[in-house]
Amino acid sequence: MGAPGRSPRRLHIPKMMDMQESDYTADTSKEALEVQLACLRQMSPGERIRQTLAMSRRVRNMAMDAIRRRHPDLKDAEVGLMFIELTYGKSLAENIRRWRAERAS
Repeated sequence: MGAPGRSPRRLHIPKMMDMQESDYTADTSKEALEVQLACLRQMSPGERIRQTLAMSRRVRNMAMDAIRRRHPDLKDAEVGLMFIELTYGKSLAENIRRWRAERAS
């Protein structure tokens, strides 16, 4: 929310002509990207946030499922720690492991 009397900031969604080749994925055609950007422009800020969070949740779940497939013997807590290690680094995962061990004793 902006300050009283000020209009809220709008998210700038670039037009294709403003974008560099590296700004979009190689597996998305320029036509498909134009449609995606047009859809984004029509969404309210709240809807964009909901969509972003939903996509983030789906990607996280896919990553956790991949870890489970590779390591079917791991319990959920260890799957979560492996995800943290792969995503944020070994140091954070080790700190969480130590914290959990201290808390359990």
